[in-house]
Amino acid sequence: MTRIIVVGSANMDLVVQTPHIPGPGETVLGRNFVMALGGKGANQAVGAARLGADVVFVARVGQDTFGDQCLDGYRDEGITVDYVFRDPDAATGVGMIAVADDGENSITVASGANMRLTPQDVETARGAFAGADVLLLQLEVPLETVLAAALVAREQGLRVVLNPAPAQEIPDEILAAVDVITPNRVEAAGLMGISDTEVQALSDENLAKGVLGLGPSEAVITLGAQGALVAGSWGWTRVAAFPVTPVDTTAAGDAFNAGLAVALARGTMALDQAARYASACGALAATKLGAQPSLPAAAAVVRLLGEE
Repeated sequence: MTRIIVVGSANMDLVVQTPHIPGPGETVLGRNFVMALGGKGANQAVGAARLGADVVFVARVGQDTFGDQCLDGYRDEGITVDYVFRDPDAATGVGMIAVADDGENSITVASGANMRLTPQDVETARGAFAGADVLLLQLEVPLETVLAAALVAREQGLRVVLNPAPAQEIPDEILAAVDVITPNRVEAAGLMGISDTEVQALSDENLAKGVLGLGPSEAVITLGAQGALVAGSWGWTRVAAFPVTPVDTTAAGDAFNAGLAVALARGTMALDQAARYASACGALAATKLGAQPSLPAAAAVVRLLGEE
């Protein structure tokens, strides 16, 4: 079985469906309310586990009810939680999410214990990296912890996949330790130091060159309904998106990254094939409400790929 290490955030998501995303000072009467486990790290860990991977999650939650619920949920998914640390001084992270009728969302996060995940926590989990295939990272925990995890993975021969979200400035040391980076177009613009308008004007070739010039060996740039741009030293190619009617896009990116990590960990797919598999995962996640409840199982992904 493939083994994936996920180092990242763990939240409880409080989700409300609304006719549209509220503007400044606006009150909108919502409809359905869902409380579900979330956080980019946890979403990607659960996503990978549902696709059949052996997953070890390294994270921090509070010593509170939400923390208890997170741990119970991860265990139910078959995730190893030996390195999900309980923080006595910070609450479990919380995500406040509004989901509009067209599937778009607005998210506010109180990070809580996530920002107290330390390089020492990664060092404590070092033994779990031995024999693993892929390390999957995001940016909802301190950057020094992300770097520590990437360096341990490099020492142990794991492939390092970084989902650079939420968008922020990333130290060169982290980018140099990454094998595959997976920004969306907005995140790519931020990494390259250009505006959203400028990145929209770039050709596929120049967008690929710009992201690869940051340091990672390969890139998968997600472009929403336009699919994904896959690039490496060998060149670049487009991977088409799966057309779906979106219900909630909150976890689509996390499902994509989980699928990409699992496909790469299996070692049987080229990067463009892995991105196609990931695209199917993301499409399925967008058709259901809630973050982790929407993450697809392997059989559903296989069916969608078969229909194509």
